[in-house]
Amino acid sequence: MFDIGFWELIVIAVIGLLVLGPERLPVAIRTVSRLFKTVRDTANAVKTELAQELKVEELHRDLKKAEQLGMKDLSPELQESIDKLKEAAESVNRPYEKPAGSEQRISPPANASIEPQDKS
Repeated sequence: MFDIGFWELIVIAVIGLLVLGPERLPVAIRTVSRLFKTVRDTANAVKTELAQELKVEELHRDLKKAEQLGMKDLSPELQESIDKLKEAAESVNRPYEKPAGSEQRISPPANASIEPQDKS
């Protein structure tokens, strides 16, 4: 990103030490590093969101092609896109259902009593 070498960093550190002093320099370094981390995280989030939007756009294009072909004699790529869209639609329609095979039965602990307790 920036073409800053080791000696440039040393010069910046010495100037920072002279200007800010030894008490405020660590705080300034932490603040700057936190700022760079925030910028980097934001850039990664934007990149991820753009990639997802491009994928959605590609799936949308594939769906339009499939509709034009009458949903028959589709290429493997188009069929895969249609299958992904169907799975996504099913997960949106039934978001709280667990996939088949992922059901787990929860049993009470061995020492737990099944009968209600008296509140006398």
